[in-house]
Amino acid sequence: MPIKVQSGLPAKAILESEFIFIMDEERAMTQDIRPLQIAILNLMPNKEETETHLLRALSNTPLQLEVTFLAMESRVSKHTAVEHLNKFYKSYREVKEQRFDGLIVTGAPVELMEFEDVDYWQELCNIFEWSKTNVTSTLHICWGAQAGLYYHYGVKKYELPKKISGVYRHHVNDRRIAMLRGFDDYFNAPHSRYTENKKDEIAAVPELEVLAESDEAGVFLVMGQEGKQFFMTGHPEYDRYTLNNEYQRDLGKGINPEIPANYYKNDNPEEKPIFSWRSCANTIYSNWLNYYVYQKTPFDWC
Repeated sequence: MPIKVQSGLPAKAILESEFIFIMDEERAMTQDIRPLQIAILNLMPNKEETETHLLRALSNTPLQLEVTFLAMESRVSKHTAVEHLNKFYKSYREVKEQRFDGLIVTGAPVELMEFEDVDYWQELCNIFEWSKTNVTSTLHICWGAQAGLYYHYGVKKYELPKKISGVYRHHVNDRRIAMLRGFDDYFNAPHSRYTENKKDEIAAVPELEVLAESDEAGVFLVMGQEGKQFFMTGHPEYDRYTLNNEYQRDLGKGINPEIPANYYKNDNPEEKPIFSWRSCANTIYSNWLNYYVYQKTPFDWC
């Protein structure tokens, strides 16, 4: 799929080296079609890495996308250059009068904090409220999923006895749901988090449905309002070495983390990680774009 991004975005060169079709603004202007307008609210500290992960995951469909990256005004990024943010990102204030076919809300390393104590919580609440009327379908990831479940439905998060980190086996609950079309009965996906949502509390909300879960890692994918919202607690967009980089980072901090589960060959961090979730990432993002964004958005929506 051609993804339209701004010329000069660092992720563009990386993805082109992987033979992923990335289209710059000049070429896109010559095509007489309306691309899907996708906003990505990037709450991660290393924004450039997350940009690459998500653009790669969105690339496996013939649909054309135009991506707008959003960053919080109420949070000063310490890990991404101001020049990068000024060139490639917009604020909610700049786009709040626009409509988007899809919105992705990423995770953030604040999950051990109470939601209301996060310095950009009110701004995020404004975006969640705006998404009800200005976005066809929103995909929330990890902490973004927990925040969305809490804001929209009052579903709480709970601290785990220890961090869930690794690649876990999941099972599909209802393959008739279009979001799960093409999935096997069981599939792998990475998790990296300190908190969880409880299935019984989600199941108690009539508008929510748990689509996939893991015996070890718990709830993985939740659908809200028949596809208006999705909440995904894992990270299928992660690349082969993301969990390894997190593990090495925590070692360097003296945290003494556990080795990510089901990740390294022979559970040996000196071995190359086994990439066993690419098909999950390709399928889940393609299904979301096709069945819940493209199929449901009006042509003149934006």
